Amino acid sequence: MQHLSGSPVELLAAYLSKASDLCKKIDGLPEELKSCVQKAFTLSEGLNVSKVTQKEEKDLPICKNIQSGLSGNLKNTGLQLYKLLLHINGAKTILQLPLCPEYDIKSLADCLPEDGKLVVRASESHPGRQQETSPYNKKIHVQYGSTADILKMSQGRQPITEGLQDPCVLKIEGCIDPPNIHFPNIVGVNDVITLLLRGEQFDMVFMDATEQNHINYYNLIINSNMLKMNGVMCVQNIFMKMLPSRENISDDNWETAAREMTNVINAYPGTEEVHLPVDGGISIARRKYVSAEMEVKDGIVKDVVFYGYNGYRILDRMRLDGKVAYVTGGGQGIGRAFAHALGEAGAKVAIVDMFLEKAEIVANELKLKGIQSVAIAADISKNEDVKRIMDTIVTNWGRIDIACNNAGINMNSASENTTLEEWDKTFNVNLRGLFMCCQASGRVMLSQGYGKIINTASMASLIVPHPQKQLAYNTSKAGVVKLTQTLGTEWIDRGVRVNCISPGIVDTPLIHSDALKPLVQRWLADIPAGRLAQVTDLQAAVVYLASEASDYMTGHNLVIEGGQSLW
Repeated sequence: MQHLSGSPVELLAAYLSKASDLCKKIDGLPEELKSCVQKAFTLSEGLNVSKVTQKEEKDLPICKNIQSGLSGNLKNTGLQLYKLLLHINGAKTILQLPLCPEYDIKSLADCLPEDGKLVVRASESHPGRQQETSPYNKKIHVQYGSTADILKMSQGRQPITEGLQDPCVLKIEGCIDPPNIHFPNIVGVNDVITLLLRGEQFDMVFMDATEQNHINYYNLIINSNMLKMNGVMCVQNIFMKMLPSRENISDDNWETAAREMTNVINAYPGTEEVHLPVDGGISIARRKYVSAEMEVKDGIVKDVVFYGYNGYRILDRMRLDGKVAYVTGGGQGIGRAFAHALGEAGAKVAIVDMFLEKAEIVANELKLKGIQSVAIAADISKNEDVKRIMDTIVTNWGRIDIACNNAGINMNSASENTTLEEWDKTFNVNLRGLFMCCQASGRVMLSQGYGKIINTASMASLIVPHPQKQLAYNTSKAGVVKLTQTLGTEWIDRGVRVNCISPGIVDTPLIHSDALKPLVQRWLADIPAGRLAQVTDLQAAVVYLASEASDYMTGHNLVIEGGQSLW
């Protein structure tokens, strides 16, 4: 019989197709047998991922010279899975031990943040080639040599490195007339110890089940600190031999090796894994996380610190999944940044703003990111509007867990020229309106037995910013701090924490107006950090105060101003 290659499902479909054809040619077979074979073939075709198109093949970034032995669609399915895992894991560092095509490397690098790193193993270097500029230069780092050498380097043991020079050009194995892919920052092997791994760790590691010493590689990576605590190991070719590397074992033994690798993965007590029939068979494993009662053994204390409070690790404790939040003044600036941060952490977010159009734009931004959101137009200086905000949120989502009272105004004038109208308007929004929001949301939270209120105060509550004159604003923000402290002490024993954030001078479009632009240099001279705050500088603070990780904090004024209040 002709030898077939492919994933297990592809092979199943191929053999059933052949069986179906044979049934049609052989006379005298029972019709029921023919029907069963045909139905089995039809079912296998439905499971065949190579028939499922992720994109049109013409849109795939596939090098024409690469012969992978796979259909473009099947290969794309495996690659899409890796990319999805990368996004879910939030990976920033990847170790790619199997030799792989250029489009795999670039596609994974595209998913990494700007400061991400993809370390790739290559078979050899080509000195003396002209360097080119590439968007991948900062992310892709190529290591030359065997997997064994690279893993030794990761443990701080230097391999033999004579005879290789810089600049280097990546040679893609498996190509006819391999393209020259230039990466100016590719280090020569003499720099490998510096690049790789003075204790460096990875969020994702890819290895090949058909390589020599594959079990030793797996054990080394899992048992060492190379894989981060929440890292993911992807072992390829656990079912079938695909894209064999130069180090792969003999053709006669590859199936046995892949089976041995699968058995090791399944038997390892410290991981949980899933096997998928994609891209030659993939095993995806990560460390198992099981909470247990406190125990002390060999001096190692396994307690709430070891396992995490209530079984949650620290970053998991800052998740806001299932929580309901609102942000006043959420249509722009700091409020918009707060809304995105809370939503990214898992909360449903109501965007409250004076102008419905602005609120809807931000709400739509969140929806594009898969965040549940609603836009509400309201003036928080009006009691009936505040009541409507709370009623709308509770009607939509049944509760309020996080109240982010951020709306505020500033009307600059010298103290002797400050009118009662200006004073009242400032206080009606900054303090009176904020109090009404605290009280209304607090009543909901007290009935629930839990909630987080986060008020936006200002560095102006601590110092008198200059040279601008803003008596009403400064005083109102000082009132926000004292209100926060008072509510924080009154409500904490009933499950509601109240804290505030005091930003410094934030770089917003208003700062660059003709009226304020001349003041920027004066402000910068007063800021030890040497720059204005960005709205992104405040996002982590609001998530922390909204999460259970800050449950022991109340009545606190969290100051984020680049050190300006210290001078």
